[in-house]
Amino acid sequence: MNLQKTYSVDEAQKVLENYCAYQERCHKEVKDKLLQMRMIPEAIDNIIVHLITNNYLNEERFAKAFARGKFKIKKWGKNRIVRELKYRQISKYSIDIALKEIDLEEYHSTLHELTLKRIAQVKESNIYKKKKKVVDYLLYRGWESHLIYEKLNELIK
Repeated sequence: MNLQKTYSVDEAQKVLENYCAYQERCHKEVKDKLLQMRMIPEAIDNIIVHLITNNYLNEERFAKAFARGKFKIKKWGKNRIVRELKYRQISKYSIDIALKEIDLEEYHSTLHELTLKRIAQVKESNIYKKKKKVVDYLLYRGWESHLIYEKLNELIK
């Protein structure tokens, strides 16, 4: 027997206020949480409107915080950040604003550090295989291919 708590709209609203106050959330996460709580579509819409109106939920603010965090902490490139934001159904407008949060100088120096670190980690005598392994690693982390190749040609002669 499946005994899942049922929530009134007011209770669910309070739960979601706390959920959004704890850390920035996107609309998709909030909607998924409400569906998980077995709320009806009409209640979901009302709660989401309430959260937006009272500034608990703000897509642009979420996108900015997400981009800053993933770049600074996980050292993701812009491609990966954009892909993850699109997966979370963030608008192109908010994604563009979020990418402006990343300082270009810091972006290039982070790529430089990551590339040096990865070159040191890859134990490969064949220079082409070594380059390929470094490129694959950086592409996976979402760095733009033209920047990767420029950096590699600068560092590996």
